[in-house]
Amino acid sequence: MSDDGREQTGHERVPSRHRRRFPGISSRAYEHPADRSALVALRKLSGFDTVFKVLSGLLPERSLRLLFLSDSVRVSERQFAHLHDMLLDACYILDLEKVPPMYVTQDPQPNAMCIGLDEPVIVVTTGLVELLDEEEMRAVVGHEVGHALSGHAVYRTILLFLTTLALKVAWVPLGNIAIMALVTALREWFRKSELSADRAGLLVGQDLRASMRGLMKMAGGNHLHEMNVDAFLEQAEEYEAGGDLRDSVLKILNVLPRSHPFATIRAAELKKWAGSRDHQRLMDGHYPRRSEDKDASVSDSFRESAASYASDVKTSKDPLMKLVTDLAGGAGDFGGRVRRGFDGFRGPAPSKDAPRGASEQDGPQDGPRDASEQDGE
Repeated sequence: MSDDGREQTGHERVPSRHRRRFPGISSRAYEHPADRSALVALRKLSGFDTVFKVLSGLLPERSLRLLFLSDSVRVSERQFAHLHDMLLDACYILDLEKVPPMYVTQDPQPNAMCIGLDEPVIVVTTGLVELLDEEEMRAVVGHEVGHALSGHAVYRTILLFLTTLALKVAWVPLGNIAIMALVTALREWFRKSELSADRAGLLVGQDLRASMRGLMKMAGGNHLHEMNVDAFLEQAEEYEAGGDLRDSVLKILNVLPRSHPFATIRAAELKKWAGSRDHQRLMDGHYPRRSEDKDASVSDSFRESAASYASDVKTSKDPLMKLVTDLAGGAGDFGGRVRRGFDGFRGPAPSKDAPRGASEQDGPQDGPRDASEQDGE
């Protein structure tokens, strides 16, 4: 790109305000450790590209491309020009040479995705375009370009395929269990990949408050005057620290079927990363380059991933995670702490004056237990 902000091809990628660019940046610079370790390992597999080229013939990728081309609006200089400028800008900042095609599809549900095995395709819904302002939308476009740079589109497409396959073979007990185990693992990875893409969105927008507002609007709609970023972040802290062991189990059950982390958790994680030394070093121009990706160590990446999970458990305020940390540290009275943690599943202790078997006859246990089971579903 020339000094006046115009590429030799004639396309302009002039940011609306001055923002730092990251020439040759590797996606490893912003990826969550758990996401990065999986990607480094997959890239090291011999025949990796060949396998996915074969899979691309089995998955409905061509059908999806034709569907978007025929029934959505392709972003260009003549259609949704402001989104086109954002897309070029995001690719320029993250130094993604090949700009992925981008479509706007009619859907009131605010959403965006990056899919495709051969080439990534970015899709945003009209609900999202109407919900977000310019800087918030810039972070979303950067988020999706981050997915493209990391190669997440490949694995997301496979996740969609496997989820569909699991429904088709649900009548085969062992086959369904095996596929759902794989889907569960992929969902855990994909939740971490969303945290990675949030970081990419911040690198593109370089406006933390705008990224926060976007996540807050995704959770609460277009009522920004009624919401507060700090209060929104306090929700994340309350969610993590509140409740007992019963709530910890319900949190796990709630998150397992999701491909994305909860909005408050994403906001808290992004703020934490924005204040980290890693982010500061990146903004100062110290980051891994794409040219070095082939030399990335799989073992080092897995160690970083394990250390990240261990740190999350150690610093977590969640009751279950605190129990795990205490047990690892040699704390005693395990049985007593578990019983106290799950007291919510049981009814009140019977009175001394109550006849024998009264607690079994009155049945106060059944209500809370049924409610907890319903929440878990």
